[in-house]
Amino acid sequence: MHPLPTTCPICTGALCVTRLECEECDVAIEGKFTLGWLGHLNRDQLEFVELLVKNRGNINGVASDLKVAYNTARSRLDDIVTALGYGVPLDGHRADRRTVLDRLASKEISVEEAMKLLKT
Repeated sequence: MHPLPTTCPICTGALCVTRLECEECDVAIEGKFTLGWLGHLNRDQLEFVELLVKNRGNINGVASDLKVAYNTARSRLDDIVTALGYGVPLDGHRADRRTVLDRLASKEISVEEAMKLLKT
């Protein structure tokens, strides 16, 4: 089976499930079903959540599996929390600044790129 898509590949709009089928008895149910909280996450975020569960909530373990710095893993978790509508920072610039600094610390971006991003 293919991984669950959560957004439309054409317009990036939200998808809804219209058919569910049992692999054992071939019963099919049709209608409009929501993807729930899974529908708010992109494929990378879903993979992060899977690693978080595998590591029993240990962000250091997730960072190790992804081969990124702890701060980068923490920033990705913060992005997931925000995508789910929880804990949105009061000052939107603070989250962006922290993300840029985390990416710089993990050497994902250069100092020059970080300076450009922090100036905007």
